Amino acid sequence: MRYTIRHSTRFTYESVISESVMEARMQPRSDGAQRCLRFGLSTTPNSRVRVYQDHEGNVVHHFNVPGQHSRLTVTAEALVDCGVPFTEGLPVGTWTDLDTQTASGEFWECLNASAFTPRTELLDAFADDIALARLEDPLSTVKYLSDAMHAGFEYSPQSTRVDSPIDEALGSRRGVCQDFAHIMIALVRRLGVPCRYVSGYLFQNADGPLRSSAGATHAWVEAWLPGQGWVGFDPTNRMLAGDQHVRVAVGRDYADVPPTKGIFKGTSAVRSELAVAVRVGPVDRAAEEPAPFLSWQSREATSTMVTEMTQSQQQQ
Repeated sequence: MRYTIRHSTRFTYESVISESVMEARMQPRSDGAQRCLRFGLSTTPNSRVRVYQDHEGNVVHHFNVPGQHSRLTVTAEALVDCGVPFTEGLPVGTWTDLDTQTASGEFWECLNASAFTPRTELLDAFADDIALARLEDPLSTVKYLSDAMHAGFEYSPQSTRVDSPIDEALGSRRGVCQDFAHIMIALVRRLGVPCRYVSGYLFQNADGPLRSSAGATHAWVEAWLPGQGWVGFDPTNRMLAGDQHVRVAVGRDYADVPPTKGIFKGTSAVRSELAVAVRVGPVDRAAEEPAPFLSWQSREATSTMVTEMTQSQQQQ
């Protein structure tokens, strides 16, 4: 499938600020069965945008808006070709192959706890509830965990925050795709399977019932499987990641891949609001109107002149 994507993030400040410095991870990756054919990022007010790759191969755009402004809009537009990833059953003995590969230390970051994937008492309790254990092969095991996440948690938009710890979703047994991904990552890693967080988009095909919210970014996980490499699993929608999923960035968890992150300089008390607009569609619908902005989060800075803009949109 070939998609056009338009993703806008708008920061509005109650009073004028003097500078914004930000980095964005919004360009779809070109690897595996996916190719980013065209990409452009613009800002209002205008800025000079610089580009680099981080250690995971994610494309990062960095910019600085030095003049006074009360609103900042970041707009990314892409044309992406997504194929169907190849996945097949794994033979008996694959666990031995996986343990041999992970013993080298190459996957250390994707096997150990990270900021959003700690081991907690509530996580232990959920692992007991689903009888967490290695099944006949790694693929069957990760599929089982994805199904268990889908069945065990209610999908509830904006029930948690962008920085919520996993215990909030574990305690209420409800959350959004970001929570589903973090909890699943923590469980998969406990079984010795390398697992990472994927930030991206999901095409909402009207023919299939999906729990994810339209007009938002999406998140799922990838597990490393011998002979197949990184395989995507979407526990929110109980499916393997396929040609509906557009991969943007990968990391240990959300902290590594927020769509936007930066700082601004302003007065000692600046209230800021964040709104996002995301539209993903096939190329034959490219003439559709842009998606409307949805109010996502507000925040008040009360103590410092330089405030971190971590109020990026939560992945729904």
